[in-house]
Amino acid sequence: MKKRKSNIAHWLLLVLGTGILSFGLFNIHSQSRITEGGVLGMILLLQHWFRISPSISGVVLDCTCYFIGWRMLGNRFLKNAVFSTMSFSLWYRVWEHMGYMVPDLSPAPLVAAVCGALFVGIGVGIVVREGGAAGGDDALALVISKRTGWRISQAYLITDLTVLGLSLTYIPFSKIVFSLMSVTISSYLVDKVQNYKKL
Repeated sequence: MKKRKSNIAHWLLLVLGTGILSFGLFNIHSQSRITEGGVLGMILLLQHWFRISPSISGVVLDCTCYFIGWRMLGNRFLKNAVFSTMSFSLWYRVWEHMGYMVPDLSPAPLVAAVCGALFVGIGVGIVVREGGAAGGDDALALVISKRTGWRISQAYLITDLTVLGLSLTYIPFSKIVFSLMSVTISSYLVDKVQNYKKL
C-alpha cells in the first residue's frame, strides 16, 4: 500500500512540475519574448541561419537527447521523460486555451527574467528530482551531469550559455542579457529543488 501511494505521489509530482514549468513559459517567457538556451535556443538558431523549420529540428533534437538519456540513464528515465513530456504538452495546451493570466512583463524585462526563472527553475527542478525530463534540455543536462560528475545546475548552465553565446550571431546582446540572467537563476533553482532534503 505504501509503495502504491509512493508511485501515485511520483506521477503527481511530475504533473505538478510540468504544470509550473509550462505556466511560466507560456505566461512569462512567451509573452515577454525572453529567448532560451538549450534545445529551444538551438532550434531558433537553426531556423535563423539554415532555415530549418522548428517542427523538424525540435523533434530531431529532442529525440536525440532522449535517446542518449535512455542509453545512459535506462528505461525508468525514458518512461518518466515520456510521461513528463506529454504532461507538459497537455498543460501548455490548457494555458493556451485559458489565455494569459499574468500581465505582460515586456516593459519590465528584468522582472520578467526573474519571474520566468522562478517558474522554470522550480518546475524543472521537481521534474528532474523525480527522474523525468520535460524536454531535450533536461535529458542532456542529466546525461552531462552523470558523465562528468558536475552538479545539474552546472550542466544546464553550460548548455544554455553555449547556445545563448551562439545566438549573439543574430540577436543583439541587449536582448540576450535578460535571457542570460534568467537561465542563470533557473539553473541554480533546478539544482536547489533537485537536491532539497526529502521529508
